[in-house]
Amino acid sequence: MFRTALAAILLAAVLPQAPAASIPASVDAYVERYRAATGLPGVEVAITKGTEVVHVAGYGRTATGDPVTADTPMAMASVSKSFTALAVMQLTEKGKVALDQPVRRYLPEFTMADPRAARITVRQLLNQTSGMADSAFPEKSLPQPETLQGAVARLRTAGLATEPGTAFSYHNTNYQVAARLVEVVSGRPFASYLSTYVFEPLGMRHSTTIDTDRDLPAGARGHLYVLGRAVALPEPPGFGNGSGGVLSTADDMARWLIAQNTGILSPRSVREMRTPSARSEGYAFGWTAGETERGTPVLEHGGDLFTSTAHQLLIPGSGHGVAVMANTGMAFSDAHLLMKGLVAIVEGGTPQPPPGNPAFLTDLLFALLTVVTAGLAALGAVRARRWAARHTRRRWWRLAPYLVPVALCATLAPIHRMLAHGRDAMWIQLAYLYPTFMVWLVTAAVAGLTVVAARLWGAVRPRRR
Repeated sequence: MFRTALAAILLAAVLPQAPAASIPASVDAYVERYRAATGLPGVEVAITKGTEVVHVAGYGRTATGDPVTADTPMAMASVSKSFTALAVMQLTEKGKVALDQPVRRYLPEFTMADPRAARITVRQLLNQTSGMADSAFPEKSLPQPETLQGAVARLRTAGLATEPGTAFSYHNTNYQVAARLVEVVSGRPFASYLSTYVFEPLGMRHSTTIDTDRDLPAGARGHLYVLGRAVALPEPPGFGNGSGGVLSTADDMARWLIAQNTGILSPRSVREMRTPSARSEGYAFGWTAGETERGTPVLEHGGDLFTSTAHQLLIPGSGHGVAVMANTGMAFSDAHLLMKGLVAIVEGGTPQPPPGNPAFLTDLLFALLTVVTAGLAALGAVRARRWAARHTRRRWWRLAPYLVPVALCATLAPIHRMLAHGRDAMWIQLAYLYPTFMVWLVTAAVAGLTVVAARLWGAVRPRRR
């Protein structure tokens, strides 16, 4: 940790930093260029340095058409984990929780089918080395809970992927268990705890945390890009409190970033929160250790919903903090791409040109395929009797290729899980990740079934006569 801090100080001294007065204009120009190139509907930005707010702003419109301002609540997604980790560390400072004690000591309801779960510590929840993983517990595709208590209760039949403390696996359930621990130890609902001990003391008057997608306000919903246009859609079903439920604003996030430099916890606790373990692959407690493109050490955490993204970043050496919230989904990474450009500006450099909308040509291809597939299905159905007349020997195996899209629809979630190295997703969530592909696939499945049904009916109908 000392070496990291020393390197940050030296780099901050050597590398040029943008003058604070020039940052707002540069940021405004860059964000507007990015929005013009990509079609990003709405975004908020907060930039701080030390105890000062350098720039907070909102751009564009919400999913309901209202202007985005610096006080518009937006989804923070997995950036929420930093808030949950802070809540646990506050209880640790009060002597109510010990990081290296088993979770079950404070949360007796935390039980799993794997007996090794009794050894999971609070620290292992926070640095995601508990042994829980999507590969052992598909949290997204299972029925979703309504509360943090329900999120813990559904673990009773779950197993572990690895021995606790031996391997890192990013798994939202770790932070849902941690948030439930805060509820039980503090004796108050998690939203109430954050409001009383985090949001109110920091002056974050527009921030809160929610349980499920149904609690997401209409103005905080996001978009997908389809054929180069942003389409407003509700978030697919999911539970996120503790792991991804915080809603906040640029103004509030500026206060949060400043608090990271002003003693939000004791220096010892701050070091604890920001120091990864040997097995956690750079992941600390709701923060990840990384570096900028210039090699400057940073602490950061991204967040992805299917219709929104967010990112926060601290540069300890210069005292800068940056937060970005965009109302487009994880398939497009707008908040993360914007963060790179904003960090370049803060470091006195020039951001890369906005990427444009690379999915447009892919969307156009699948849109054309959908039209062609529907047309071929209609033609196949019309000619079904002619086909049946030519194939009087009942070579039904010739119809098998038409059922391939149906089989792919049925097995798509397991295939995605395998290709994504075990990360879980339910079928409807895949439609948000690959919208035009999924429209074509469903069209192809319906088309295949239509042609098969028409040809079978064409073969059976003469015999009935």
